[in-house]
Amino acid sequence: MTLLLSLAFACHLVAILVSISFGLTYLLRSQFMPYHAVALGKEWREVPSEVQILVLALMRAVGGGTLATALVTSFVLFIPFRTGEIWALWAVASGGLVLSAGSLFAMRIVAANTPASPPFKLVLLGLALVVIGFALSLAAGAQ
Repeated sequence: MTLLLSLAFACHLVAILVSISFGLTYLLRSQFMPYHAVALGKEWREVPSEVQILVLALMRAVGGGTLATALVTSFVLFIPFRTGEIWALWAVASGGLVLSAGSLFAMRIVAANTPASPPFKLVLLGLALVVIGFALSLAAGAQ
């Protein structure tokens, strides 16, 4: 791998690790996130059990989808990306961009309609890493 492709690989790998962290958090928590409590104006124990079940199910779906995206992206990153396959450069970035855009969209809805402050910084970090990794990989492909 060239230096630029190695740097792109590192950016994408860190973004994948951020996604895994995010996905595991949402998949394994036994109650909603602190910003969810602020959004609802209620603590977990005050939320009806039916709503708790629904929230946990949605969190598990988000966590599972995030982990699935990270897993698939990892396979593409570690095999065809490293050999400079052009389609892989686009595929690795696509997963991260779609995941980040969807997360930011959902967080923006929460932030705009409640007093909660979702974890924008974590998602923006992942997005920045994907964009930088993509730009570096395109530059590496142009050499």
